[in-house]
Amino acid sequence: MSTDLTAYIHVKLIPGASKELIEEATLLAHRVSSNIELPSAKSLALLAPDKTKEKLLSPLKHARDISLQRSAKPISMSTQMIIGATSESDFDILKLSSALYEKALLKRVYYSAYIAVNNHKHLPVPELSKPPLLREHRLYQADWLLRFYGFSYDEILSENQNLDIQFDPKTFWALSNLHLFPIDVNRAPQEILVRIPGIGIRGALKILQARRFKKLCFEDLVNLKISLKKARYFIIAGKDFHRSTSLYTEKIKLALIHQGANIIQPTLFDTSIYTGEL
Repeated sequence: MSTDLTAYIHVKLIPGASKELIEEATLLAHRVSSNIELPSAKSLALLAPDKTKEKLLSPLKHARDISLQRSAKPISMSTQMIIGATSESDFDILKLSSALYEKALLKRVYYSAYIAVNNHKHLPVPELSKPPLLREHRLYQADWLLRFYGFSYDEILSENQNLDIQFDPKTFWALSNLHLFPIDVNRAPQEILVRIPGIGIRGALKILQARRFKKLCFEDLVNLKISLKKARYFIIAGKDFHRSTSLYTEKIKLALIHQGANIIQPTLFDTSIYTGEL
């Protein structure tokens, strides 16, 4: 098959599709996807008994294997999970996403807050439930930590735990691990700098570049356009550090709540590691 089409092509793979069709799709498409829909085999059996995780993932596995035979880099692949329709914890969801990323099956997981429409004995009651949009938001932030910030799913959450509503996942992780702080921005490597709340990939690269020429202080960080709104509570920069909180969890929490620290949400269409910085 040949085509002169130069547009971006995204092909949805259907469970049960023949290997021949999947191979054709990987030759033409820039990205392929097969939606998992629900985060566990138990939920699939309950709400979509005609589907299994194996059936849903099989097309992606074949697409990966075919594309790897042609080049060293597998084709871009994605999936979607519905959040809030069933009882899985955020820990369960991130554990699944992490496994799919590690197996090179996926480039991106999309999380979709469940919107209750019809009454069903196994689903939330439409009149009593709202789409869990903040939970969806937190999952995208946590997913960013998995893919670009070097976090593992079991660092972000403990088993059966859900993401915190009040604080973004990186800030919550830092508050739970204050023994690792403060971090000296003049000495820490990039993989440690990006773990500081408020400092993302772009900010870490700015720090690494600037500190080659001088020892950085808070004023230097501000001049580099790095927000200290959250970061100030977790860093040392020269002689500067935030004395009033002194790494007491409750004091930092109160300070962050009082100032209303802003959180950036990566959008569904973000593809750069520089967008959606936390």
